[in-house]
Amino acid sequence: MSGPLAGVEVVDLTTIVMGPYASQMLADLGARVTKVEAPGGDAMRHVGPKRSAGMGPNFLQLNRGKRSEELDLKSASGLSRMHELLARADVFLHSLRPHTLAGLGLDYARVRSVNPRIIHCGCFGYGQGGPYEAQPAYDDLIQGACGIPDLARRAGGGEPRYAPLNLADRTVGLYAAMAINAALFERERSGQGQAVEVPMFETMAQFVLGDHLWGMTHRPPLDGTGYVRLLSAQRRPFRTRDGYLCVLIYSDRQWRSFTELVGDPGLMRRDVRFADAEARTVHVDHVQGFVARHLAEGTTAEWLERLRAADIPVTPMNTLDALLEDPHLAATGFFVRVEHPSEGTLCMPRVPARFSRTPAAQPGHAPLLGEHNVDREG
Repeated sequence: MSGPLAGVEVVDLTTIVMGPYASQMLADLGARVTKVEAPGGDAMRHVGPKRSAGMGPNFLQLNRGKRSEELDLKSASGLSRMHELLARADVFLHSLRPHTLAGLGLDYARVRSVNPRIIHCGCFGYGQGGPYEAQPAYDDLIQGACGIPDLARRAGGGEPRYAPLNLADRTVGLYAAMAINAALFERERSGQGQAVEVPMFETMAQFVLGDHLWGMTHRPPLDGTGYVRLLSAQRRPFRTRDGYLCVLIYSDRQWRSFTELVGDPGLMRRDVRFADAEARTVHVDHVQGFVARHLAEGTTAEWLERLRAADIPVTPMNTLDALLEDPHLAATGFFVRVEHPSEGTLCMPRVPARFSRTPAAQPGHAPLLGEHNVDREG
């Protein structure tokens, strides 16, 4: 393995999206990740179109570059092998609720007794010590608990709805990877391992409230919750004569440029709603409506040329299919081909971060279930 985490050994006892995404980040950066799967494997193996049983597309992406050992942790032999892996590991990442983990004898106190330098990281629904601590959690539930469907409703979306991606799972997974790296860095100074808890609810509550605590930040409150610009029903791609554009006119300079483009250079002096960033935030629906009316008069190509020439932030609105053909991603080599032993040629996004001295390797293939059970020393 190459990359800044080369030499780091990770034992990954996670399933579905959140934990596997965290360990994917670690594997992408060079860690040697052994994915421990229960008999039958991670449920995500079986979701989506596939050439071979147990090799669904999301599994292939989330578990690239990892090893797989299929172990029954309820059996003596399976638990014994797990102890062997943990004894030499730098990191143990799991997504089991703490009482379940303790029932397997894999809680921090017992793992630390055989490996005091281990970073023992748990990703689960709720922080310990509160009334929800033993509750199960999934992406949809955590999105709902943190108000994301209600934000969609407040922003003019009609009925509440979840964000159409695994927003909570992937956000918390990234946070877990960051927390693990921080603990590894601290261990280099102290020589000691530690337990790390990354609860979904608290992590996503911080994520959402960073924008939307708003006037409730102050005590006593100066306003209610909800960042008004983000909640505007007009905050959306603008329709042109033949498509859509994503435009963000933010600074005073950008607004002066735009008003000149549309033939109304005195607007910011004449209309207090456009005078400065604070006024434009208060009157965001009116301001966005003004932009929408003008953009609807030209084509996407015309506005792209005019806005870019004026140095106003703009980008086409990609569909997912268009994203796969994006010329910038093509020029930077973002998509790479990976040869998989059962699935053939696969398309994978490369590691987005670049390191000048310890470059990450190209993504490896996701393992077949139990592919490395017979390879005890490799």
